Amino acid sequence: MSEYVISQVYPSDKRALAQIEALLEQEGIRRDRNLDYICAMFDEDYQVIATGSCFANTLRCFAVDQAHQGEGLLNQVITHLMEVQYGRGNSHLFLYTKISTAKFFRDLGFYEIARVEDKLVFMENRRNGFSDYLARLSRSRTDGINGALVMNANPFTLGHQYLAETAAAQCDTLHLFIVSEEASLVPFPVRKRLVLDGVAHLPNVICHDSGPYIISSATFPSYFLKDAEDVITSHAMLDLAVFVRIAEALSISCRFVGEEPFSQVTGIYNQVMAQRLPQAGIQCRIVPRREADGTPISASAVREYLKTGQFDRLERLVPASTLDYFRSPEAEPVLERIRGAEEVRHY
Repeated sequence: MSEYVISQVYPSDKRALAQIEALLEQEGIRRDRNLDYICAMFDEDYQVIATGSCFANTLRCFAVDQAHQGEGLLNQVITHLMEVQYGRGNSHLFLYTKISTAKFFRDLGFYEIARVEDKLVFMENRRNGFSDYLARLSRSRTDGINGALVMNANPFTLGHQYLAETAAAQCDTLHLFIVSEEASLVPFPVRKRLVLDGVAHLPNVICHDSGPYIISSATFPSYFLKDAEDVITSHAMLDLAVFVRIAEALSISCRFVGEEPFSQVTGIYNQVMAQRLPQAGIQCRIVPRREADGTPISASAVREYLKTGQFDRLERLVPASTLDYFRSPEAEPVLERIRGAEEVRHY
């Protein structure tokens, strides 16, 4: 054991990366595109015998060579990754694992949040992390008909505003969850501010940060799944398993979603929600998109106009509060980020 060394693997180390990919493939896993730290355990001949990776505050892509299983190597890899995360200042950690290995991670101090049977378990390293989140949400619980809306708002458009207005008119209280993960061109503090400004005229809307529990595609472990549609469907099912618990905490009986004519991901999400939510006693209401000049309003189009500086075309797509922000000097760092992006439309 003393000959085994764990170290970071950099993108330039093609030899080690090729070995890691081969090792992951043996376990039915492909290397995730969303990784910001990769480590490997090497034997005395500098052959990769175990590996693990991180993205943000998640742990992922674990594998141990079959010839070395039973030696406790995965435990050492996880310990190494947790030390890396603690060094980054991340103490609240998440991971996704196969059903068959969930017990191993429970023994390492991870606790189950939700699962998709026969596929995945979503876990965290805080015993009461999710229950504390639900307890905080429950303080906003109200009587009457409670609805829910989840939006990324990258950025907030007249389409988002119409969706919020339509949903708010159909319930006594609308709980609007803003996806708080930083996986968008418009940073979360700006997205949140624009949402709050854009729904300020709706007195029955309560806004919440999604936190780490309403899952985004950036953290989802696509490396477990074989094809794109299976990835999206499984992501949606796991997201809904979490959402059902949130709905129980807030007595939510209806979730509103915007009709999706452009994005394959969101379109499949909507299909899964329409099928699965009623099984949990929650209505799913799909709201038609608001249009401008005969075309559904999309945040992707707004980002395209921001990228190319066509501000005159934004007036029919975004509320005055959003337009005022992007015309202000304060928005310049965000505009630079958008202008520097190779692709601003998401499909």
